[in-house]
Amino acid sequence: MRFFIAGIMQGSHRNAILHEQDYRAQLASLLGRFFPDSDVYDPSGEHPESLGYDDQQGRDVFMAHNRMCREVDVVLAFLPEASMGTAIEMWEAYCHGRTVVVISPLKHNWVVRYCSHMVLANVEALERALEDGSFQQLLGGATG
Repeated sequence: MRFFIAGIMQGSHRNAILHEQDYRAQLASLLGRFFPDSDVYDPSGEHPESLGYDDQQGRDVFMAHNRMCREVDVVLAFLPEASMGTAIEMWEAYCHGRTVVVISPLKHNWVVRYCSHMVLANVEALERALEDGSFQQLLGGATG
């Protein structure tokens, strides 16, 4: 099982700063616990200095991540607020038949509503969905 952890990075910041990224370790840990043989890709972990990339390197990474979202099994997106990059990743995954699970309070946002297969209010709800098997059921019973 291949997972891509999508989520807010720069959001609506006007300067070259990131939102807190602690959620990524939480999500990777949960996925590792319930899908021990899975491959979990974290763009932030792979590119911790991305804000300093020149235009060509930034473009290459951005496009590669979007292509990756077409190929993984699941995009797990963390959206405490809107994120244009995450919306594109979700769109690419959804349009290419991949499973999209979103952790967000934005349940009325059209991208969240119409480009996902499961919307969870917070990380605790994700943990409950993993514990009760509803997450795995969405994936056709996969357990890693």
